[in-house]
Amino acid sequence: MARRIAIDLGTTNILVYVPSRGIVVNEPTVVALQAEDNKIVAIGDEAKKMLGRTPESILAAHPLRDGVIASYKMTEAMLRYFINKVTSRVRLFKPEVMISVPVGVTSTERRAVVDACLSAGAKAAYIIKEPIAAALGAGIPIASPNGNMIIDIGGGTTEIAVISLGDVVAATSVRVGGNKIDIAIQNYIRKKYNLIIGEQTAEDVKIRIGSVSPLKKELQMEVSGSNTITGLPESVMVSSSDIVQAIKEPLNEIINAVKYVLQQTPPELAADVMDKGIVISGGGAQLRNIDTLFTKITGVSCQSAEEPLLCVAKGAGIAVENLDLYKKSVLWAR
Repeated sequence: MARRIAIDLGTTNILVYVPSRGIVVNEPTVVALQAEDNKIVAIGDEAKKMLGRTPESILAAHPLRDGVIASYKMTEAMLRYFINKVTSRVRLFKPEVMISVPVGVTSTERRAVVDACLSAGAKAAYIIKEPIAAALGAGIPIASPNGNMIIDIGGGTTEIAVISLGDVVAATSVRVGGNKIDIAIQNYIRKKYNLIIGEQTAEDVKIRIGSVSPLKKELQMEVSGSNTITGLPESVMVSSSDIVQAIKEPLNEIINAVKYVLQQTPPELAADVMDKGIVISGGGAQLRNIDTLFTKITGVSCQSAEEPLLCVAKGAGIAVENLDLYKKSVLWAR
């Protein structure tokens, strides 16, 4: 039975960490409802399979958008489902839950996360800023008086922060992430090839052949969808150079945000960042050549964290295990 659990409540994936057991849940943040009575049909992996394939009687959707709650009821139901899954339905006590939120959320958005958590069966809810959790999970010593910089590219938001003495010194959060990159790929393929593809196909293209700069050996894949003119099914060959062109705009927004944080960083900490380099975490860290691109633009060496997708969940887990140590980095809410 878990007395304390940590949750990375992401726009595209939800990860649950239990002390001494590690990450026990890693599923898509998707909920499927019956349109008539809003009754939940499926959650997680099962619901994701339904995206873009449902009849009118079923609605499959992401309850979070751009890192914040878009549907309170769906988020609460999803949290309850996963809390029950890891703590067993017959509970002698309610667990304490640590949950991650983007650094740029408003107090109202933060309150919504806390309320959803408590309504889902938590005894107490603690909030940790995503860049701090990501830095902890990436093995960065955040409590030291040195400056450490992290770029966390998630599904809905990208968090960029310089951390020193256990808290954020300079940070920004842009509502650009994996989902906006997928949309950019969809739009580009529609424009260039007159082909409409679904969001899951766009994500598959990004993972299999996606790159932020031209590759020495071009990658190609066959993509199927509907022709915009005839409306009939069609397949085209898409190359990695197409993806480089497609994702330029969302990437530029992330690059501008990185430059902004570096400009806001105090000189002493900027010297530390120059010395130690920048760590990239989140799903976006898996895009080919992203570390090379950031190194070229900032002049600071960049590297992807080990297991970038799991950094926030691991970091929130470390914080919930050692609450007294990380009190300064964590907001407590009942």
